[in-house]
Amino acid sequence: MIEPVRALLQFTTVLPLGKIVPFEAFARNTWLYPLAGYITGGIGALVILLLPAPSFVQAVLATGAVLLVSGANHLDGLLDFGDGLMAHGSREKRIRALTDRQMGTGALALGMMVTLLTVASLSSFHQALTAASALIFAEAGGKWSMAILTAYGRPFHEGLHAVLHEQSRKWFVVPATLLLIPAFLLPLPGVAKAGAAIVLVVVPLCMQALAYRLFGGVNGDVTGATGEINRCALLTALAIILV
Repeated sequence: MIEPVRALLQFTTVLPLGKIVPFEAFARNTWLYPLAGYITGGIGALVILLLPAPSFVQAVLATGAVLLVSGANHLDGLLDFGDGLMAHGSREKRIRALTDRQMGTGALALGMMVTLLTVASLSSFHQALTAASALIFAEAGGKWSMAILTAYGRPFHEGLHAVLHEQSRKWFVVPATLLLIPAFLLPLPGVAKAGAAIVLVVVPLCMQALAYRLFGGVNGDVTGATGEINRCALLTALAIILV
């Protein structure tokens, strides 16, 4: 499993991992997505635990670290999704707004809202260990939702998502979910984990339904946006429950 894990991290992060592994090694094992969340979330958690600063500053820098390590790849998908979401007119116009290279007001609005809510939620935890645990939980959960959408999200055109979807299998949900077990062992209250578990499942279901309605299917931008939105939703849910 060394090559698939390296391929996963080369796809989801900018970490220097040496020689490039064939992309197919990850494409055949997309259930590994949550592992990337532990890495990126763990790096952000280290910022919270090691940086002596106010909680809001820690939250900003930890969120920035997660985006930096991931190369802002999924954030790009969120911005594209924002343009497609806010576009008016036919399905073809929405798809064109989703897939073009320009960033519009929809991208700016959704990107700002998700990022600001992520930072605000992360800064609301009273203890650094709780904030760090919540970030790891949310990152792993966000990547889990990407694995689910990759396996179950019908592509609306040929592209990266179509390649990953073709290689994925419906039963990938089982090993992907098993990889979340360590996240549920983090030092967070049981009621918070239970509430977050509901959000964890609801967000990708809603994103898939919305993508089918707006675009007729899913692409890589929708998948990346789902990871970003689910991370934000999980942090928000944990923050509300733990107030």
